[in-house]
Amino acid sequence: MFAMIARYAAVAALACTAGLAVGADIQPQRLQRPDGEREYLRVAPQTPQAGRRPLIILLHGHGGSARQLLGLGAGAAPLSQWLAIADREGLLLAAPDGARGGDGKQGWHDCRADAASSPQTDDTGFIAAIIAREIADDRADPERVYVMGMSNGGMMAFRLAAEMGERLAGFATVGASMARHNGCAAATHPLPALIIAGTADPVVPYGGGEVSLFGGKGRGEVIPVADSAAFWRRLDGLSDIPRAVEQLPHLDPADPTRATLTQWGEDGAARRVQLLTVSGGGHVEPSVAHRVGALYIRLLGRQNGDAESAELAWRLFRDQRRQPAADSRSRSSRALSMNRPSSWAAVAGE
Repeated sequence: MFAMIARYAAVAALACTAGLAVGADIQPQRLQRPDGEREYLRVAPQTPQAGRRPLIILLHGHGGSARQLLGLGAGAAPLSQWLAIADREGLLLAAPDGARGGDGKQGWHDCRADAASSPQTDDTGFIAAIIAREIADDRADPERVYVMGMSNGGMMAFRLAAEMGERLAGFATVGASMARHNGCAAATHPLPALIIAGTADPVVPYGGGEVSLFGGKGRGEVIPVADSAAFWRRLDGLSDIPRAVEQLPHLDPADPTRATLTQWGEDGAARRVQLLTVSGGGHVEPSVAHRVGALYIRLLGRQNGDAESAELAWRLFRDQRRQPAADSRSRSSRALSMNRPSSWAAVAGE
């Protein structure tokens, strides 16, 4: 199964690389919020399509931007693969810009209560407003709204899954884990999830600990990535025993990293959790088509080339629909104390 997924992702990525933005209509949008004007980039395929379309919310990392994430600036942008997917599958994309925090860089007010420089904006409300506008004005399907984020954007995706899970049909994170000192509301709604992380990530440690870029302090702490996966599989009511574990086919003999995909839950099921562990991987999205340069690798670690992160996320998302809130209540009692640090060991099964 996983070998097929990896081959599909690789072929799709390479087939679409030559013209990622062809057919994409990218328009800046503005929203007035209580904490000021906020902006996002809206992407729609020019190919007409009947009915409502799935909506993917894409969240950049700390110090990044919507333009950078979509590959509209300098440097490689692995999640810009979503432009090709949107054109191919008839999707809507919304890539918002974060707010400037205490360090002057754009980012998100995620769940890390001990991240001193995070902006103090209502980012959950901002994303909710984007979703409402896209549903009302651009024919987004309210049953098919998904979120994917990288780094700080991935941590914000965890927050959205916790605080507005009833409006989502799935989420994915890269280079992120859940906050150890959590300042968010309790997660109560099960969601399909894809978590991608490298074991040699120098920014967000795979085994948990302090988030740090080039030795900087004050960015808070996270729990181990495996514990984040355990949290969501238990909220989803899944067995601790994986449905499948497989190392993805290795595409480049010169690549020292290896990617292993673990899945809890059945293929096609409404509740699934997938964990892509990149052994030796750094703080970068795995990608076949969008390769980062030598300087990035030297500073932030190696990039795996056995999978296309956006394609893997779409493979999970495409069959998922929003689940009724009433269907999730009986499965969520063990996660209600999510906002207390002492609850992590119990929830993750430690």
